[in-house]
Amino acid sequence: MREILPALERWYAAGVPFGLATVVAVSRSAPRGPGAAMAVGPDDEVVGSVSGGCVEGAVFELAQEVVASGEARLETFGYSDEDAFAVGLTCGGELTLLVRPVTPAADPVFGAVAASVARGEPVTVATVVDGPAPRGAALAVWPGAVSGTLGTAGLDAAVTADARGELALGATGSRHYGPRGERREDAVTVFLHSFAPPPRMLVFGAIDYAAAVARIGDFLGYRVTVCDARPVFATPKRFPAAVEVVVDWPHRYLRGTDTDGRTVICVLTHDPKFDVPLLEEALRRPAAYIGAMGSRRTHDERRRRLTEAGVGADELARLRSPLGLDLGARTPEEVAVSVAAEIVALRWGGSGVPLTATAGAIHPARAS
Repeated sequence: MREILPALERWYAAGVPFGLATVVAVSRSAPRGPGAAMAVGPDDEVVGSVSGGCVEGAVFELAQEVVASGEARLETFGYSDEDAFAVGLTCGGELTLLVRPVTPAADPVFGAVAASVARGEPVTVATVVDGPAPRGAALAVWPGAVSGTLGTAGLDAAVTADARGELALGATGSRHYGPRGERREDAVTVFLHSFAPPPRMLVFGAIDYAAAVARIGDFLGYRVTVCDARPVFATPKRFPAAVEVVVDWPHRYLRGTDTDGRTVICVLTHDPKFDVPLLEEALRRPAAYIGAMGSRRTHDERRRRLTEAGVGADELARLRSPLGLDLGARTPEEVAVSVAAEIVALRWGGSGVPLTATAGAIHPARAS
């Protein structure tokens, strides 16, 4: 939902009702996962997607209906072999949507949640999906605050505790409770949607390739920082407005900043005096991806220098070098696509093989 928040914030601030559809459960080969969202606002404006086009027409009508009625609805879409032309998922999966009306009166916590997500602050939103509780009721949970209610104090307390746990993990999914928060009952289904801060992309070397990688990183939702020790290259005007530009020695900057298991590190400096101390630091700290640019010869020389510096075989095995997938890329923009493709494939376990050369489901099976 993060990508459609600017439109939702605009409608909410204007007090204009809109219908918000959120994927709360999926099975088999559904195209979008839990948390995917679509909204219908004033003048029939549509933002977002819940299925990549399969059921959006039906969801558009549902969103209009819930705005008119003021009541949330739960709908499930699947594939029907008996009626292949019915509204459903042609991929053979199944998804369940919560479609609810949003206004300042109906959802008083939405504005604060949207503001936190925009600022990159962690927040989990708990919404009643089904059972003997007000469907569509929302509770927002921050590390140090709570706002809203799901109907009873007991349910609020139990969900708050679980929401903080989900927030720490950045997880999204459904939980089941009794009407007053009893943990061994499953009468009430609550969807917990966690908004963790965006993952970081650290790009070292402020060259033309870095500008292209920074642009695609920003597009993919990363919080991008470009670092270079040379102030003549590390100038903000060469990079997108959302990208942080730092003038510092790469290894020194990395040593003083935080990384985690979602962080992406792209080393484009292509110079041993920058690369080796930087990669020594990078390969010994948490990161989802560590890639370095260079030819095969550069890669071999870089590995030799890192080995001499005491970097072990297990640490070296984390290095993606030369970085990127083999797309035949030539321009900085094409190289950025190849780097992004490798990052996405590594994140989701993709093979990088053309889909025409594979068999089976395109979307991996999901269980909600």
